[in-house]
Amino acid sequence: MLGLRVNVPIACFRKGYAREYLETEQLPPPATAYGFLLSLIGETDRYKHIGARVTVSIVEPPPDLEASHAPRISTVLRTLWRVKNKDLAPGAGANARPDFQQLLSPIDLVLWLDSEKEENSVTLESRVAEALYNPASVTRFGGLCLGESAHLVDSVDRIPDQGDTALQGRTFTLAEQGRLSLPIWVDHVGSKGTRYAVGDLTGPSPLAAPAVADLPVISPG
Repeated sequence: MLGLRVNVPIACFRKGYAREYLETEQLPPPATAYGFLLSLIGETDRYKHIGARVTVSIVEPPPDLEASHAPRISTVLRTLWRVKNKDLAPGAGANARPDFQQLLSPIDLVLWLDSEKEENSVTLESRVAEALYNPASVTRFGGLCLGESAHLVDSVDRIPDQGDTALQGRTFTLAEQGRLSLPIWVDHVGSKGTRYAVGDLTGPSPLAAPAVADLPVISPG
């Protein structure tokens, strides 16, 4: 298993059915984390590493830090582009609307990745490890972001594979009757093909690697 500590100044992990008021999840869903990892290695085919297991831990601020270091939710008013009238320019008239959006900041996470269910000889886990060891080996484009393209990542660091017990965190793990339902695969066209994992946030506790069986599997069906 591979653990990556990721810091992002500001981001929104939009809830799937949020519309005029774009609420954010507490953490990036497995599908978002998977997309981030593909971007990290420069992979444009999201089907390439089906079967990888991915989840996220929220790192808790140490007790001696001020509460301001914990993630906060703020709300902004923004203009969203849409296509309502094809005869109008993008963002003009009916093709734009004002919406409120929640933003989460700052964000301190650990992404957990395991590839034992992958069928590829070159797994996502090995490619991520190589990208961190030898960044020059990666061919990619655009800024590295988590979620929306404007939400750029500050840093990505590998942590010990078994975790870092000096940190405290809460981890999303599978639970049959969990309180959270997060996408593991997103249908960007009609949402009919979107798949979800049901689970809970466990902790806070020392940040150890979760059991492999507790990690959601990235799969379109």
